[in-house]
Amino acid sequence: MKLYGYFRSSAAFRVRIGLALKGIEAERVPVDLVGNQHFAAAFTAVNPQARVPALEVEGRVLVQSLAILEWLDETHPNPPFLPADPFARARVRGLADVIACDIHPLNNLAVLRYLADPLGHDEDAERVWYQHWIALGFRALEAMLAGSRDTGRFCHGDAPGLADICLVPQVFKARRYKCDLAPYPTLMRVFEACMAVPAFDRAQPDKQPEAAAR
Repeated sequence: MKLYGYFRSSAAFRVRIGLALKGIEAERVPVDLVGNQHFAAAFTAVNPQARVPALEVEGRVLVQSLAILEWLDETHPNPPFLPADPFARARVRGLADVIACDIHPLNNLAVLRYLADPLGHDEDAERVWYQHWIALGFRALEAMLAGSRDTGRFCHGDAPGLADICLVPQVFKARRYKCDLAPYPTLMRVFEACMAVPAFDRAQPDKQPEAAAR
């Protein structure tokens, strides 16, 4: 099993957490997004979308972090990423999608680069853009979590799952862009609970081998 990723990629971070929670070791293949390695022919042959992560398993390639995480959950069911009850499963998927489908796509590297060139915005404008979409998304997430009896130590109950796997990388990125996280006490409480779990801690960007070279 090979995981193609970039140490600062939020989507690749999700898959690292998922693998660690399942106790699965995967060969790491670094793809430097800043250095445009994702556009090289060697990688587009793996993933024509030129995005990370990609997980190669027995000659097959899986792409898109949520699809990879659900495959991991289906093939390695313990510990589960999704609860058994259909309503609970839908709730967890919904929380994960708020992050992975609504917040993250507006703030990934490709979008920020496009704001800079060709649109001509400077770093301050990019930061304002990033902080705006984080605030809208996190405000909604905070209300969803704080207002639900299903929220426990983690996003759903007292064991980490798919929503937590998506939340943690987004908080890391929000901190990097100096977002004010004080208005989201429930999110941050869940984040701290996640970071006390060794699998989340080991998967964080600064603990990846590529980070040492930066």
